[in-house]
Amino acid sequence: MMGRLKNESGFALILTLVVTALMVAVLVEMIHQVYVDTSISRGFRDGQQASILAESGVMAVKTALSKNIDPALLSNFLAKPLSDEVGSLEIKISDESGKININGLVDGQDNYDPPTQNTLLRLISRLKLQEVPPGDVLDSVADWIDKNDGPSSKGAETPYYRTMKPAYSARNDKLMTLIELTLVKGITPAMLDGLVDEKEKLKLRDCLTIYSNQQNFVINVNSASKAVLMALDPGISESVADQIINKRPFNGVGEFSKVTELDNVYRNSGSWGSRLTTTSSLFRVTAVAKVKESVRIVEAVVSNGSFLSWQEYW
Repeated sequence: MMGRLKNESGFALILTLVVTALMVAVLVEMIHQVYVDTSISRGFRDGQQASILAESGVMAVKTALSKNIDPALLSNFLAKPLSDEVGSLEIKISDESGKININGLVDGQDNYDPPTQNTLLRLISRLKLQEVPPGDVLDSVADWIDKNDGPSSKGAETPYYRTMKPAYSARNDKLMTLIELTLVKGITPAMLDGLVDEKEKLKLRDCLTIYSNQQNFVINVNSASKAVLMALDPGISESVADQIINKRPFNGVGEFSKVTELDNVYRNSGSWGSRLTTTSSLFRVTAVAKVKESVRIVEAVVSNGSFLSWQEYW
């Protein structure tokens, strides 16, 4: 128990030092940027402060992750919003490796990647709102990201999108954002926001990623949601998924494969087991800062100490 307390105290100290160092640097910039022009409106000033606060939160998490601080401990530490006389800051960390990489739907030869295809079919089939059959949706997504101009049987390529108003072309490359999916035939914003787990209020978009460190999709079973676990294999029922979640974390795929409830799944999975992992270095960090009435949101994807994306909203 004493060793655990020392580890947690050390963790808290490291994170506090990281945040303090960043906030000191940010404070200098804030004084320079916000107070130089005394004619700046109060609302604009509050917005600038909120932006800097959100940015500093994301930078602090990136620094902490680069120092190999356990993401789970970090998430627990940040579970409650941080606040002071200036404003408040709420930070959320999610593991992108616990999601399905939709960019892995087709391989380098423009063919379907069967494990990804089947997993996505099972996931989309959980949606109550299905204006288009899941197989047709995947045909359209495959056509959007593959390199060729030949449409699949139920898909669409650039000639179809040229009939839209305004007209546009299929990307014929990897998706750059998830919202880009709403440009694809058969996919609407309502579909992306459709629930795949009503109890957990989990949306389809929450189960997908466009980022991956591997050529083929690899799922971190320690962070995957129940909906994603059930989509991995028809043999993983809700009760089996619950057992997996209750027995987490696993120290390796070998330990995961020994879960009794998975005996039949592994026996019939073929090479499916090679698509699993229990670790991750790919995280989405979302910081929401509020200064008086001004709110700013910064969302970034971090991998191995580097930013793969950075977006700011207000």
